[in-house]
Amino acid sequence: VCKPRMAEYKYILYERIDHTAVVRLNRPEKLNAMNLDVIAELSSVMDTISSDDSIKAVIITGVGEKAFCAGADIEYMSKINPLEAEQYAIKGHASMSKIENLNKPVIAAVNGYALGGGCELALASDIRIASKNAMLGQPEVNLGICPGWGGTQRLARIVGVAKAKELIFTGKRVSAEEALSIGLVNKVVELPKLMEEALAMANEIAKNSALAVRVSKMLINRGIESDINTGLGLEVWGWSLCFSHIDRTERMTRFLQKK
Repeated sequence: VCKPRMAEYKYILYERIDHTAVVRLNRPEKLNAMNLDVIAELSSVMDTISSDDSIKAVIITGVGEKAFCAGADIEYMSKINPLEAEQYAIKGHASMSKIENLNKPVIAAVNGYALGGGCELALASDIRIASKNAMLGQPEVNLGICPGWGGTQRLARIVGVAKAKELIFTGKRVSAEEALSIGLVNKVVELPKLMEEALAMANEIAKNSALAVRVSKMLINRGIESDINTGLGLEVWGWSLCFSHIDRTERMTRFLQKK
């Protein structure tokens, strides 16, 4: 295991474990809620990760056993006007989009509450593994607002329109098991096993061709927004691109030599 390398952030703990970057939201006294500083730090650490070719996968989680992220900063939101709210949403969107479009796969290890902006952070990730005590939801309507960091768009794409409308209109929270049953999370494990499970999946991903994984992520993300023929055309381009890389040649040669 590589010696963890820590970067200097106020609200985020960042370390490297082998080829995996681990990002922990670190405001446990606020249930890891995201204010403007947290959003800025999250965006900054994604830039650092994006430019490091030795990183093959990313895990995002929260410090403590209660919360992955309890959402946006309600105290701050209670004091802002519509123009300030627009800027808050724009900054939140930019950070979520950076995660969604990161050139490495992102696993959300959901260790407790993932509500509002916290749920949206999980939705922006590629894969979600939840602890049994996790609760997920978009309760914004209870506060007189709609989801503002991608929840109305990504939730519907992941769980379907009807279920997304039910969750957003009622503002209800769902347990980890219900989240699993509707496809909101990929897997549910005991809390003490959560990081072990996330790291195991990250290691499984890291064994594969980084270019092939990166292209696959891009094709899925772009294809889901396109008609089927456009998506298939993108796949032909991505497939051909993989053949330009030495890694493909070496992996196929090794495979044939084994046989």
